[in-house]
Amino acid sequence: MPSSAETVAVTLARIASLPVAADTAWVFPGQGAQAVGMGADLYEQLPAARAVFDVADEALGIKLSTLCFTGPEGDLTQTVNTQPALVTHAIAALVAALDAGTLTHRPAFVAGHSLGEYAALIAAGSVTFEEGVRLVRQRGEAMQAACDAQPSTMAAILGMEPDALRAAITPHGASLCNINAPGNITIGGTVTAVEAASAAATTAGASRVVPLTVAGAFHTPLMAGAAQRMHVPLSNTAFRDPSMPVMSNVTATPLTFGAQFAAELEQQITEPVLWLASATAMQAAGVTKFIEFGPGKVLSGLLKRIDRSFDVRNIGTVEEVRA
Repeated sequence: MPSSAETVAVTLARIASLPVAADTAWVFPGQGAQAVGMGADLYEQLPAARAVFDVADEALGIKLSTLCFTGPEGDLTQTVNTQPALVTHAIAALVAALDAGTLTHRPAFVAGHSLGEYAALIAAGSVTFEEGVRLVRQRGEAMQAACDAQPSTMAAILGMEPDALRAAITPHGASLCNINAPGNITIGGTVTAVEAASAAATTAGASRVVPLTVAGAFHTPLMAGAAQRMHVPLSNTAFRDPSMPVMSNVTATPLTFGAQFAAELEQQITEPVLWLASATAMQAAGVTKFIEFGPGKVLSGLLKRIDRSFDVRNIGTVEEVRA
């Protein structure tokens, strides 16, 4: 009988042999999509998904599955736990859908928002699931350390475009973090910088400013220490060429060679996530359908905000796997 790790590896390897759906992309969410109970139904009812959670528990040496299913919420929302939890749930949903025959084609592109880029690389065969979940655990540790070293925060700014917002906040020491959709951008920096920048954005015409409850200012220069800590583990990872292009968070261009990913993953820790540009680049290449794997519908909402004509579906629960 194959081990859980073998089951997961064999199922994921099938993706490369599937015919390509030129109009489809698979996308994977980032931090903020987590919720206590995530993946519990997958684990209880679908053996293929259970294998993914079991492999994650073994690879990390912690009961990540228990954190996902029963919390406590305070532990699950710690960056060091949230990041591998989200990747594990996304891959569990993907593996379950492959095993159930729900997915009959591989996509033209894969893309992940922030830490979701690691799930995209796993789906594309550039790293094994074990390699990916260990890296994302290390990423969470490195980013939490950077947050502890320099208290910082983020805010969502609605109703402004990137250039105007950048001009308003830069004098206050804040940075753009995520350009998610038209009129939906997050900023980050020290607490003082974000407070001043939020006021400046309101003066400059923002329709709404929403302070975010986060560990720190992700995707800003304040994460430089985390990027430095990830340099060695990323450099020591033998990334393979992906079986489908991976849309870069940093440049919103497709990456097709394994040699590109160490630098990409290091750089994206301190650079803004160009999600809007990534989605429109995939659209320009012919993509009209998106499947979001994992908990919640964060990316689905952003994609609909980018273009309401997008055909968006989610796979994160047993019901969605079987749909």
